[in-house]
Amino acid sequence: MNRRDFLKVMALGIGAGGCSHFNPSGTAIGKSLSSKPNIILCMADDQGWGDMAYNGHPMLKTPHFDAMAAETLRFDRFYAAAPVCSPTRGSVMTGRHPNRFGCFKWGHTLRPQETTLAEALKTAGYVTGHFGKWHLGSIHKGSPVNPGASGFDEWFSAPNFFDNDPILSREGKAVATQGESSMVTVDAALDFIRKHIQGPQPFLAVVWFGSPHLPHQAIDQDRAVYKDQSEKRQNFYGEITGMDRAFGKLRRELRTLGIQDNTILWYCSDNGGLPNLGSTGGRGHKAQVYEGGLRVPAMLEWPVRFPKPRITEIPCNTSDIYPTLLEITGVKMADQPPLDGISLALLLEGRMKQRPRPMGFWDYPEKGISTPSKEWMASLLKAQEAGKEVDDIRRLRLDAGEIKKQYPDDTFPGHAAWLDWPWKLHRIEKDNRILWELYNLTDDPGETRNLIDKEPQRAAKMKDELEAWQKSVIASLNGEDY
Repeated sequence: MNRRDFLKVMALGIGAGGCSHFNPSGTAIGKSLSSKPNIILCMADDQGWGDMAYNGHPMLKTPHFDAMAAETLRFDRFYAAAPVCSPTRGSVMTGRHPNRFGCFKWGHTLRPQETTLAEALKTAGYVTGHFGKWHLGSIHKGSPVNPGASGFDEWFSAPNFFDNDPILSREGKAVATQGESSMVTVDAALDFIRKHIQGPQPFLAVVWFGSPHLPHQAIDQDRAVYKDQSEKRQNFYGEITGMDRAFGKLRRELRTLGIQDNTILWYCSDNGGLPNLGSTGGRGHKAQVYEGGLRVPAMLEWPVRFPKPRITEIPCNTSDIYPTLLEITGVKMADQPPLDGISLALLLEGRMKQRPRPMGFWDYPEKGISTPSKEWMASLLKAQEAGKEVDDIRRLRLDAGEIKKQYPDDTFPGHAAWLDWPWKLHRIEKDNRILWELYNLTDDPGETRNLIDKEPQRAAKMKDELEAWQKSVIASLNGEDY
């Protein structure tokens, strides 16, 4: 039985998740579905660490994000697993570095062989929904990497970022919508939430915004807040304010529905800020492995367990979301492949003083794959109106599970980094040359003073650890986990 077949069996209720000490009801996990928390995962598209008023941005208005940051658990050193979108989203779904399954850059897919968060939570009785940007495969019916094939019972999704009045895919059927893009996404998620809160199953809602990705088309209401700025910044800032307004509606509605206490609401971005426009968390920007390309805003709310606000400086990663939620819900997946993320359950409980193991980053030099959502969705809508199921069979990504290429495990091209707080080692391999950089992020958050020659023993240890991790990643990439 392959992993896909196994997961289908598990989803039907044959098999049981393991038990966890981290249990909101204080009773045995699995005793009652109602004891499990609802889960909402929200993610921005291209919002840098500094693109928040609460992080000191001098222009942005983000009152709803600011309120959550003041009232909940705020992560001040949260990292995207990759400096661009699709790979980071893959890390959320799997708990693994995206290079392990060939999701190197934008437009690359999951592998059907991967175990996703949605599939795992279904074994614990969750009903699952995806809303907004997917960018991990197709949004066509019959694809092995659409949201439905990846564990989502319901989905209203776009193949990539999207702007106002988007055409989205409802389980493969193109639907034209009207409204500001972030609000359209939240309204779809709220329809799902209202539908399921009266039922016996807890829910997972993945809400992935298309903002503030280019081309930046804020509505007049949100642009007007920044009328003294250039038109370019009016639209960029306005998209973030529009997303903030939609997020505020989501959070407010949880209270109106009376489900906020036992709902985990986790927010973050998919990569660092945009060059020349966004505000980052350090050196560099989106698409770079320096801090500015990886550090993102993040917050988590779960009132029944954590009623008091606090801030953590412990480094955390989008790859940590999967193992954390599995521990909280008491799920143990059979044949779980190697994870790069760790459970943050002890951190949430206030009992983690430092990250127990380092985290690796690796921007592999593969090209991204163009995924023009607006054009593709318009094409799909036109085709379906004409009675055709798909507009282009190539967009099904039927070959997503084929492992056609074997990668060498004695060369590691591209830019990698190993973060063992507060030390961050960079390994940059290009043109058969390897450059090393070592920074102490406590003393040098801007990564400006290379200490590679001043810390030879530390550097040697970190080099060995990084390259051992890279070998492990290559083994996964070549299919050894399946």
